[in-house]
Amino acid sequence: MPHPIMFHEGDPGLAEVREIALGYPEAYEKVSHGRPGFFVAKMFAMYGGSTKESGSMETVAHCVMVKVDESDHEALLQDDRFFFPAYMGPSGWLGLDFSRADVDWNEVRELVDASYRLVAGRKQIKLLDGL
Repeated sequence: MPHPIMFHEGDPGLAEVREIALGYPEAYEKVSHGRPGFFVAKMFAMYGGSTKESGSMETVAHCVMVKVDESDHEALLQDDRFFFPAYMGPSGWLGLDFSRADVDWNEVRELVDASYRLVAGRKQIKLLDGL
């Protein structure tokens, strides 16, 4: 049974996340687990997510989830805008909740860029860097 669609095209921040993510070489979008996922062979960003931080599953509808370098993980979690996503958190992912403060789109761009670089192949990184 497929997951139900868990987003609307007009959701806050979705258009911006989509524009950022699809600007990367060979990036494409597909719905994964009911949410927009952005891929380059592997997923590097997702709009929307959930957390179990308080013990029960909670939806974080308006957020971006990205893979984070292990060295940045703890520092980012000190910021209350970030959360440990259910299911994806143990694989090095964090979420940035758009509802907890005004969104800094340059910060989102940096997070998506770092995530892309963690999962993209050498060919895509060369294209990104113009080599």
